Amino acid sequence: MEEINIDNIYKTIGQNVAKYRKEAGLSQLELSLKLGYKSVSIVATAERYYNKKHFNLKHLYKIAYILNKKVCDFLP
Repeated sequence: MEEINIDNIYKTIGQNVAKYRKEAGLSQLELSLKLGYKSVSIVATAERYYNKKHFNLKHLYKIAYILNKKVCDFLP
C-alpha cells in the first residue's frame, strides 16, 4: 500500500475550504463567526495549514453545512 502523506491531504482540504468560501463570498472572519469563533485564527491557519493546524471533522461538517457542500468536496 502506498504511504499516505497526511500533510498534503490537510493542505488540500484547507485550499478547498478557501476556494469554496471565496466562491460563497464569505471572508475568513465571516466563516469563523458562523462556526462560533470570535477570531479569524482557526480558519486562517487551517486554510494554510500553518504550523500543522488543520480542520477537524467537526469543523468540516459545519463548514460543509454553511457553504452548502458535501464534506467529500473538501477532500483530495
